[in-house]
Parts: sequence; structure tokens; C-alpha cells
Amino acid sequence: MSDPVCPLCGRPIPDGVPQSLHHLIPKLKGGKGGPTVLLHDICHREIHAALTEAELAREYSTPEALKTHPRLAKFIAWVQKRPPGFRSRVPGKRRKR
Repeated sequence: MSDPVCPLCGRPIPDGVPQSLHHLIPKLKGGKGGPTVLLHDICHREIHAALTEAELAREYSTPEALKTHPRLAKFIAWVQKRPPGFRSRVPGKRRKR
């Protein structure tokens, strides 16, 4: 069986690599029980560092939409050059909910 692929960066997510489920519509904005995607933990943290819960619910509720955000597009171009297990601290604080 092949490893799942991160829908944000397109890299595989092998066993043992930090990963997390991202609610496409934030739970605080009515997405509890809604669709989720499996992401690298670093990709997930970058999404929440770049966007507020309101922005995620309103404009960025699909992986395709997330890829269009300027900060995330720059991050994706950078992280795609890293191995799947790459870990790094996300710069900046988490955005307000």
C-alpha cells in the first residue's frame, strides 16, 4: 500500500511522519463533522499561521483554494524541496480565531 499524499504540498506522508487532520471548514465555523484532509503537520501549522478561521471558512475551504493564497504558495514551493519527514518551526504566531 502506498503512503497517503498531502493535498497541500503533494509530498507523500509515510508512517511515523508528523501528520494531522485539517477540517476544511473550521469546527468553530460549523465544520464539526465536516470533511477533513490528512496533511503533514508542518503544512497544517502553516495554514493556521497564515489564515484566520473566518478566512478559512469563507475563502479557503478546499486544498485547491489554499494553494492560491500567496503565503501558502510560497511555503509550498519551499517545502516541496524538503523530504517528507522534514520538520521545522512555523515562523510567526498562530492567527486569531
